[in-house]
Amino acid sequence: MKLEGFGIFVDDMSTMIRFYRDVLGFEIKEEEDASNVFLEKDGTLFLLYRKSDFEKMTGSSFSYCKGVNGHYEIALGVENYSAVDREFARVTGLGAKSVMKPTTEPWGQRTCYVADPEGNLIEIGSFAEG
Repeated sequence: MKLEGFGIFVDDMSTMIRFYRDVLGFEIKEEEDASNVFLEKDGTLFLLYRKSDFEKMTGSSFSYCKGVNGHYEIALGVENYSAVDREFARVTGLGAKSVMKPTTEPWGQRTCYVADPEGNLIEIGSFAEG
């Protein structure tokens, strides 16, 4: 099997599309009103699934995390430590919720965490000083 991408389940499709497209720079690949919206970032397929549509399709109901949650993270890399700080300021200025301000960790990575509008964690980091 080959990994082609990954997806997250969302409540508010238009808000999540705007965040991933306009704040994080994901490219949208289809109409915004679809049940499953395909986006792409650096060659990786990223899918947003509307929770209600997915449950209808599968005939099942599921439990979901609420608020800022640590169920998983999406990790984004930038070119160096300075870029971590710049991107943190930029994305929080555009509405991402601050979870952890930029910090240089003992293992040599400068990293920070924000949350998307539905509470999913996004890491922005780099191992390159500068």
